[in-house]
Amino acid sequence: MSSLNLNKVVLCGRLTADPELKQTGSGIAVVTFTLAVNRRFQARSGDAAAQQQADFITLVAWRQTAEFISKFFKKAPLFA
Repeated sequence: MSSLNLNKVVLCGRLTADPELKQTGSGIAVVTFTLAVNRRFQARSGDAAAQQQADFITLVAWRQTAEFISKFFKKAPLFA
C-alpha cells in the first residue's frame, strides 16, 4: 500500500474577473480564474518601509467545486 502525500495551500487575494463556468465535451464542469495576491518585500536599497507587489495566480477547479465557485465568487467593485 502506498502512502498519499498532499500539500495544502491557502491563498488570500482578489479576483481579477468573475469566474466563468464551462463544460468539457463529456459534460464535466470546469472553471478557470485568476487571483491577485499581495506580497510584501523589503527594498534592497535599505529603505525601512516594506513595499507591496501583486502576484497573479491562475487557478482551475473541477466538478462540484467549479459549480460552487461560479455561483458564489464574484469580483468586488473597485469602490463600494
